[in-house]
Amino acid sequence: MSEEIEPQPQEEAEIQSRIASSDKMPPDHVGVLIAAFIMMVGGWFGLYQLVTTTLPHVGQRWLFFLLVQIAVTGTAIPFVRYLNVRFTPVGNELPPGGVIVRQSLWVGLFVVAAAWLQIPRVLTLPIAFFLALSFIVIEFFLRFRERADESQIDE
Repeated sequence: MSEEIEPQPQEEAEIQSRIASSDKMPPDHVGVLIAAFIMMVGGWFGLYQLVTTTLPHVGQRWLFFLLVQIAVTGTAIPFVRYLNVRFTPVGNELPPGGVIVRQSLWVGLFVVAAAWLQIPRVLTLPIAFFLALSFIVIEFFLRFRERADESQIDE
């Protein structure tokens, strides 16, 4: 027979308050999402204008990569925020908006690097995999260091 351990009323109230507080969106996330919308609209509209109205000379190619970075980063921010909110444990603080923007910048940089490597047709699946893996490892070490700094401040 298994005995179920019922949570104490105080523990249950604490868990409910954590869940209720996790439903609230931090103020910096609101600003990040507004900036993401502006980046998304500006980047994709700029790319549309660039591709439909200009020839691919050197300046336009650099502008293409800049606009791809802006558009993809702006598009990735809501998804990266969702993943951070979804997979952050209930008891932990949500990552600040700067972390979400940085992680979205990695996504944009990956797409720009893939587009750059596709010009001379050297982008292969293993190269894309190791490029993505390198960005993931860098972000992992940055987050690991940030968490260590946060825990030292809390003590």
